[in-house]
Amino acid sequence: MAIDWLDLDTPPALPGLFLRAALRRKVTGRQLPDLGLRCRVEVDPQHLARYRQVCAIADSPYLPPVYPHVLAFGLQMQLLTDRRFPFPLLGLVHLENRIRVLRPLGGLGPFQVSVQVADLQPHDKGATFSLITRLEDQLGLLWEGDSRILCRALRLDGQVQPRAERTPLELTSLADWSAPADTGRRYARVAGDYNPIHLFAVTARLFGFPRAIAHGLWNKARSLAALQEHLPLAGYEVEVRFQKPVLLPTHVALQASAAAPAGQFHLIGEQDTPHMAGSWQPLQR
Repeated sequence: MAIDWLDLDTPPALPGLFLRAALRRKVTGRQLPDLGLRCRVEVDPQHLARYRQVCAIADSPYLPPVYPHVLAFGLQMQLLTDRRFPFPLLGLVHLENRIRVLRPLGGLGPFQVSVQVADLQPHDKGATFSLITRLEDQLGLLWEGDSRILCRALRLDGQVQPRAERTPLELTSLADWSAPADTGRRYARVAGDYNPIHLFAVTARLFGFPRAIAHGLWNKARSLAALQEHLPLAGYEVEVRFQKPVLLPTHVALQASAAAPAGQFHLIGEQDTPHMAGSWQPLQR
């Protein structure tokens, strides 16, 4: 489909978008808009340092592989609260996330970040779609992210496509860490994602969670920090499936297969609770 691109001069301000999200409660359509947003961005070194700290990522001349999602968060929010987008933002569930690192993420920019939605499909629990995010420099595409999101409020006709399962590899313990009660608030101050399910137990209970839960992309970024020696600088993709939420505070452990061009990892919580299952592999040429 042809995308109607809207070019913004600066990333959008978030407070008004959160208000718009809070006021929107109904599904208004059954098709995704042919709309995309683009904007020029540069990395603030101090902001990047705070992101590294909250995600326990070692210093490096290269951007962390999940960080472009943070650069794009304002554009993602504006797209998902646009009147042409048919689903209410509150209640959407981030099921899966895949990132593709095409070239080394060196430098602080300028970059162009873009977002669009695509691939609306029936699901056992509603309907799913992809939020596609891309980061480009003067040479072209650097990085691409695909967040697969569930909307429970919409039902679509059609057959649900079965999920392709990978042959399990042998995993061993690689790392473990504590996730304190304020993890969601600390990550929100850096990433901008102030969804109430991540902030306090009292606000999370309004949405059916007994305690605040960690952001899925914090779980992924923290895990990839521990997997840094397993991953090349570029030419790879990492896919994760979010499972049981990480209820804060807690302690989690990362299990991974041996360092190799392709591998698998699991994030496991207390009482062997499965929180996230992931894999990495070379990009398909």
